[in-house]
Amino acid sequence: MNPKRDQQLKVFEIFHSLQGESNLSGLPTVFVRLTGCPLRCVWCDTEYAFFGGQWRHFDEIIAAIKQHNTPYVCVTGGEPLAQKRVHGLLELLANQGFVVSLETAGSLSVENVHPDVIKVVDLKAPGSGEVEKNLYSNLALLKMQDQVKFVIADAVDYQWSKDIIQQYQLQQQCQILMSPVADVLPPKQLAEWILQDQLPVRFQIQLHKHLWGDQPGT
Repeated sequence: MNPKRDQQLKVFEIFHSLQGESNLSGLPTVFVRLTGCPLRCVWCDTEYAFFGGQWRHFDEIIAAIKQHNTPYVCVTGGEPLAQKRVHGLLELLANQGFVVSLETAGSLSVENVHPDVIKVVDLKAPGSGEVEKNLYSNLALLKMQDQVKFVIADAVDYQWSKDIIQQYQLQQQCQILMSPVADVLPPKQLAEWILQDQLPVRFQIQLHKHLWGDQPGT
């Protein structure tokens, strides 16, 4: 095996921004967005990363991250776990002391993710069009540092998410995030449902969209 190729990933972009989601929301973060995703969610806001990008060596990626002088790194996509070599990058980042989060769609196993990496698993509700792709065995692999995210388009999605939380007792396994699909479900409506049902979740709105809108590199 070519050792140089073994330490390369196809990267769509690397950029410095504020974390817009998760329990690290608001913190200056370097995002490493990898190319490609096996899912096609109806409301996907990163379709531009399905194709393209450039092959970049781990050393080059880490050098680009260090330019921004922040300990927070988010590896995202697309679907970063679709590139198996991502585990090597995650391990290097964790071993160098970065606070690393991995945003994954939840259809691929997180079993081999480095234990120090914060896993943010985006379970797909019915409104995504990809609910049948969820890999529920991932839930048992999560710890309290990790998060399950539900993106809610309507009342059906909300009820489905409530049922999943109850079925898997997620509040005892990890942190739980809920957010509305942008420009589809009014944020106030989701907030009211959460309060009415006293759900053990963190409500969130995509901060980066309110600051910069829908565009790459934000």
